[in-house]
Amino acid sequence: MMNTSFSRRGFLSLLGAGTASLAGCASTGPAPSGSVITYRDGVSFRSPDAMADGPSDLEQMYGTVVDNGFVVPAIPYQQINPRYYRQRVVDPTGERPGTIVVDTPSRFLYLVEPGGSAMRYGVGIGREGFSWSGEGVIQWRQKWPKWTPPDEMVARQPELVKYSAKNGGMPPGLTNPLGARALYIFQNGQDTLYRLHGSPEWNSIGKAVSSGCVRLMNQDIIDLYERVPEKARVLVWQ
Repeated sequence: MMNTSFSRRGFLSLLGAGTASLAGCASTGPAPSGSVITYRDGVSFRSPDAMADGPSDLEQMYGTVVDNGFVVPAIPYQQINPRYYRQRVVDPTGERPGTIVVDTPSRFLYLVEPGGSAMRYGVGIGREGFSWSGEGVIQWRQKWPKWTPPDEMVARQPELVKYSAKNGGMPPGLTNPLGARALYIFQNGQDTLYRLHGSPEWNSIGKAVSSGCVRLMNQDIIDLYERVPEKARVLVWQ
């Protein structure tokens, strides 16, 4: 993280794209010419390569998905801030390819790619008091996972006792809080109990609502799952 400021400015000078801005800036919608990228230090510019070039691409990206016997409903992407659409951007992190970076304040998750690009996804994050930051590794990955709330959560929300570990957890499904995929974050060989996971609550993307985990739209976590290398390094920035 100590080299990110240099890397960001390096990208800007190499690309010769955009101008410095101290104001926050967000894309007003995907466009063929690219998307506006805003770094954590306030610098903004327009990326040359956005994934979605119009409504037809977005309908395909966020349309109905049949996956492992489950029918994942289409997402009404028109009701989501366009800055949170999945897209390929110039990498703002300076991390090595294969690294996942969660920029908590910006509500973005980046998967760093070779060649200076990154796949960027909009995320929902843990509400204040339940967020997590640091470095870990994706030790385990699962399609359509079972959800087992930790004992601390069950103590706070007794109605979840039916899904406790002793009761076998909540079966996979469209209403399961972990959604279509889960990537489990470990640190020093121990389960942190934090996950990168899908969610049926598409309207929570860009907000701080979960109990610490990082959530993506189901269509996005399916895409991320296929791209993430084994034992990927994870950085979560606060």
